[in-house]
Amino acid sequence: MNTHPTAIVDPRARIHPSCKIGPYCVVGPDVEIGEGCELISHVAMQGPTQIGQRNRFFPFCSVGLAPQDLTYAGESTRLEIGDDNTIREYVTINRGTVKGGGLTRIGNHTLIMAYVHIAHDCFIGDHVLMANAATLGGHVLVEDWASVGALCPVHQFVRIGMHSYIGGGTTITQDVLPFSKTSAERSNRAYGLNAVGLERRGFTKERIRKLHHAYKVLLASKLNTSQALERLKAEADVGEDVERLIRFVETSERGVIK
Repeated sequence: MNTHPTAIVDPRARIHPSCKIGPYCVVGPDVEIGEGCELISHVAMQGPTQIGQRNRFFPFCSVGLAPQDLTYAGESTRLEIGDDNTIREYVTINRGTVKGGGLTRIGNHTLIMAYVHIAHDCFIGDHVLMANAATLGGHVLVEDWASVGALCPVHQFVRIGMHSYIGGGTTITQDVLPFSKTSAERSNRAYGLNAVGLERRGFTKERIRKLHHAYKVLLASKLNTSQALERLKAEADVGEDVERLIRFVETSERGVIK
């Protein structure tokens, strides 16, 4: 293992020999780091934390430290991080709490930019982008391919739907619809489909057309949410994406941003 002489690595940590541990990093016990990871410098890492393969941690990020929760009393909770993630400068990712299930989890192929905070018991999917200084309160779910803009505070227990895009500086206190665009410039409202993002990710014109129609019914018609969902469910061949959108709204506990 390529470890800088100024780094402090607890002998109880399990680190793959191919990893690089840079200057002034501190790795505590109960940390497991997979093949090909790099801690560039000044990274603080505590456990229990399990990290997959080919992850890069930039200077001054804090990974797997105790949650910022007044009820936390030193219990053995966990952080799990998948493969091929980039964790930039000054990012903080906390372990879970017992009351929240004891686990914080990051998926694969995420880009977590500088100063992002991911609190206890959050679940982040694959291919997620979190821009500079985005902040997740505890128990937040971010689904695959979602983008959270810079300086966005996200309230506890909120869900951010897949393929959604949140503009910078938007305060999120309710669930963000899958496939949507949401922005503070539009008074914290969803203002349509994230069509450009979906095209870039290979969605066919037919899939996008069906989602466009669903959003018109949900956001632009004179129907309330329940009526709009019933209309969509009554239509033939709405498609898997629209069915997922319907399920997301129906299972929302905090309500959705419309």
